[in-house]
Amino acid sequence: MVVRVLIVDDSAVIRSFLNDVLSSDDGVEVVGMAGDAAEAREKIVELTPDLVTLDVEMPGMDGIAFLQRLMRLRPLPVIMVSSLTQIGAEATFKALEAGAVDFAAKPLSNDPEVWVQFAEDLVIKVKAGVQAVLPQPDVRVALPQVGVFRGDFRLVAVGGSTGSVGVIQNLLQALPPSAPPIAIVVHMPGRFTSLFAQRLNNLTALQVREAVDGDVLHSGTAIIAPGGFQFRIEQNGANLVCRVAEDTRVNGHVPSVDVFFESVAQTVGADASGLILSGMGHDGALGLKAMRQAGAVTAAQDEESCLIPGMPRTALRLDAVLRCIEPAEMAAFVMGNGWVKAHRPQGGAA
Repeated sequence: MVVRVLIVDDSAVIRSFLNDVLSSDDGVEVVGMAGDAAEAREKIVELTPDLVTLDVEMPGMDGIAFLQRLMRLRPLPVIMVSSLTQIGAEATFKALEAGAVDFAAKPLSNDPEVWVQFAEDLVIKVKAGVQAVLPQPDVRVALPQVGVFRGDFRLVAVGGSTGSVGVIQNLLQALPPSAPPIAIVVHMPGRFTSLFAQRLNNLTALQVREAVDGDVLHSGTAIIAPGGFQFRIEQNGANLVCRVAEDTRVNGHVPSVDVFFESVAQTVGADASGLILSGMGHDGALGLKAMRQAGAVTAAQDEESCLIPGMPRTALRLDAVLRCIEPAEMAAFVMGNGWVKAHRPQGGAA
């Protein structure tokens, strides 16, 4: 399948660059370009693209307002192309809430290698984004009371990518301050993970922060792995601590969910639970299998509620998952409340 793409950006230089990047792949065809929302509306009707890349900041109607209107009137997979700044990151989260399937952050650096990586990532996101199920599933459902954590495990490990941002937000909003320690890896650049942690800290009863090397994991705290670094869990005396280090990409990602889950399997074993969420590709599946083999309780977001089910589907295929769960069940999974004992395999490792 060739993905037919419309590029919307107010910068002629960026439009030309994106056109060159996307047109260089045999699986992508750029059917048109637009410099503002009005031109984009006309070309969507005329050209019927499969997917739109959309700039956040445009003259007249900005990208967020245009996206909101598009999702109401003519839903299409949309990938936001935003600047790697705090303003760009804030707008990107609003876009994801409004229905964008993913985002690509324009680098601030002039380093050619950084732009090459941006180009490679964008092509991958476009080819995956067109498979997204629209409209997005409504994960903002009324979640049941989840009670008090009863100490079934020492750590909840969560990994996700495309389509997982809203699920993570709604999960953490449903948790009380007595929740067990939670560590989260989601595929985002550094400036975005920092802002994501700040947003969640303001929206939830938990203490949410971006991890720094040596952070100790405590109850009532959720740690977000910083973009651009590999993230692991280690034992330090009686404590579980975060290890953040510059390292190479694994499965194309830094941080990688596989690297994170594998460290949890080695360090925490049967005293952990693992949850893999919506995302393209297979990152996290092998790591979740390692967790299950170490005796951890593992779950995956059910395919029906995933925007892109690649990561959970691969984990399920590898027999890394004890059960698939809906977003409404995730808070109870995190808190235990009998769920863990009911689903833990006899004798520890599966």
